[in-house]
Amino acid sequence: MVNNQSVKVAVVQAASVIMDAEATIKKATTLIKQAGEKGAKIVVFPEAFIPAYPRGLSFGTIIGSRTEEGRKDWYRYWENAVPVPGDATDQLGKAAREAGVYLIIGVIERDSEFSGGTLYCSVLFMGPDGTLLGKHRKLKPTAAERIVWGEGDGSTLPVFETPFGKIGALICWENYMPLARAAMYAQGVQLYIAPTADARESWQATIRHIAMEGRCFVLSCNQYVTKSMYPEDLACYDDLASVEEVMSNGGSAIVGPLGEYVAEPVWGREEMLIADLDLKRIAYSQFDFDPVGHYSRPDVFKLHINGEKQSNIDWKKS
Repeated sequence: MVNNQSVKVAVVQAASVIMDAEATIKKATTLIKQAGEKGAKIVVFPEAFIPAYPRGLSFGTIIGSRTEEGRKDWYRYWENAVPVPGDATDQLGKAAREAGVYLIIGVIERDSEFSGGTLYCSVLFMGPDGTLLGKHRKLKPTAAERIVWGEGDGSTLPVFETPFGKIGALICWENYMPLARAAMYAQGVQLYIAPTADARESWQATIRHIAMEGRCFVLSCNQYVTKSMYPEDLACYDDLASVEEVMSNGGSAIVGPLGEYVAEPVWGREEMLIADLDLKRIAYSQFDFDPVGHYSRPDVFKLHINGEKQSNIDWKKS
């Protein structure tokens, strides 16, 4: 339930300290503090912010083979990934508590439950008391992302109640999955977080459509990244030889529930977008369209969601 008429939000368009979780967490805590000082109550970071979205890297893979050098880069990525919960989440929770904000941040999650090698592209939700509210794992890594990330399941599709409305997230091209969006709408999402690595102009059409379709605010957050930010001691650094200097041009933006920009997209630099969201606009927008209310037609359409955690082992206890 919305207890406030408005909320100030911060969308942080910034680059990771690539392949360095400790330094990236330090950068994040500084930016969280700055956002809190600006009055923000909700702070959003991009997809895979800790320790990096590995744009341009091959990890030594071609179909049918992997190289030893690529495995070295993979291990470096794995070593800097984030166990959840763990020391990294403790640090982020402390930063959220000290700033008094809800924090939504993209991380590469190392599966700590099974002590396995699988990594997930995840979003963490931290409360203003510093608690880890939960996480969302990307359901379907896109294209070559499947080399380095596993798939999430329906057990991590949460929407959280806050004094400013219900908050949930889908990551990057998950937002092109109509039924995944429907799962968010069905949970009453009002502040829809869309961390991404897509800096194309066409992404703007996507987030504006989602805002209108879901009658929600959409906070889209991307990184601004250049090739010079990459550590030159990567084993497969030569992968970047033909890559242009600007590798991700940003495009973070905030969109209102009738598809209008509340904060125009920012290109070509790191920047913190600050905006006051008029939460009444959500109800205003639902006057003529509500995807899970008077426009839903449950007599015609049904979506079945498997929200159980998936495992290939079923232990039977005698």
